[in-house]
Amino acid sequence: MKIIGFELFIVTPRWMFLRVDTDEGVSGWGEPIVEGRAETVAACVNTLMEALVGADPGRIEDHWQVMSKGGFYRGGPMLSSAVAGIDQALWDIKGKALGVPVYDLLGGPVRDQAKVYTWAHGDTDAELAENAMARVEAGFDTLKFAAWEGRLPPIPSPALTSRIVARFAAVRDAVGDGVDLAVDLHGRFTSAAARKVLPLLEPLSPLFAEEPVLPEFSRDLRRVVESTTIPIATGERLFSRWDFRDVLPTGVAVIQPDLSHAGGISEVRRIAAMAETWDVTLAPHCPLGPIALAACLQIDFATPNFLIQEQSLGIGYHDGSELLDYLVDRSVFTFTDGHLDRPTASGLGIEVDEKAVRQASSHAWRNPIWRHRDGSFAEW
Repeated sequence: MKIIGFELFIVTPRWMFLRVDTDEGVSGWGEPIVEGRAETVAACVNTLMEALVGADPGRIEDHWQVMSKGGFYRGGPMLSSAVAGIDQALWDIKGKALGVPVYDLLGGPVRDQAKVYTWAHGDTDAELAENAMARVEAGFDTLKFAAWEGRLPPIPSPALTSRIVARFAAVRDAVGDGVDLAVDLHGRFTSAAARKVLPLLEPLSPLFAEEPVLPEFSRDLRRVVESTTIPIATGERLFSRWDFRDVLPTGVAVIQPDLSHAGGISEVRRIAAMAETWDVTLAPHCPLGPIALAACLQIDFATPNFLIQEQSLGIGYHDGSELLDYLVDRSVFTFTDGHLDRPTASGLGIEVDEKAVRQASSHAWRNPIWRHRDGSFAEW
């Protein structure tokens, strides 16, 4: 079997899909994307695929090594995301060619269901609590929401600190103790702010606090970890096992590599194994489309230290396109009691609706640029 071509599709709401074709009629799909930089990642995919057209798609590890290390300049989100999408597509091809799910090629399944969570949103405490209750009534038993919907100063005032705690308390009061709640700090806190606020949330028992500091301060996470009993999660903006090498010794409880950013199935498999040696669980980041989620699930079902899976239904940014819109069989992502059943189809376990993909609108999505009241740049 040889790779004979490929095609990229930039599709709403802010995703990009890749189809890799072979001379035996087997095609694989991947999702290479950096949100807000789709065109840049597309250029990188085009460059990397120059060496793959005409090659055996089954040599996945060799291709990963060459794509990741073959250039004198390595790493970064653009390259690793391009590699990730191609890697997903190659695993999809291999699974389809052999007639087995990818997780069978990773040693077989270790579970039959994967726990998932959804998002809750609201500008006011009442709106957030109401939205959270609606998610619970829809069958989810784990929710995540932002600690604060908006800009945060480097060190929040007593009033703002109290409002953040009240926001979480409103959701906890609404859903009760039978629902797990995770709080996303989105890198908007400084380490000082995280150490100030997180201990005040402890009585409300968050499942974890996500990305309390920016990725460039990952080596400083130990100070945050030691300031609170809340499990700390991070990793959506880390792109290789070398990035996680500095994070795992800090005492974080959950790592969140993204299958479309952190080198794909091949690299996240290795990152998960590294984490297991530090007694750290895996919760893959996935605010993306169906191909990325399908790739995540292949890892989830083959990984002993898997905790929970993010997915984009209900995430709040969609504009006319949803997670299921690009699938032939939408039932593969049927959520039952906050879980997904193990997919049994070959490859990534989904069939992409290419007609819907071709009819989809393109996009030039960019993340907002926020500024503080004084005009200085603020983290989004």
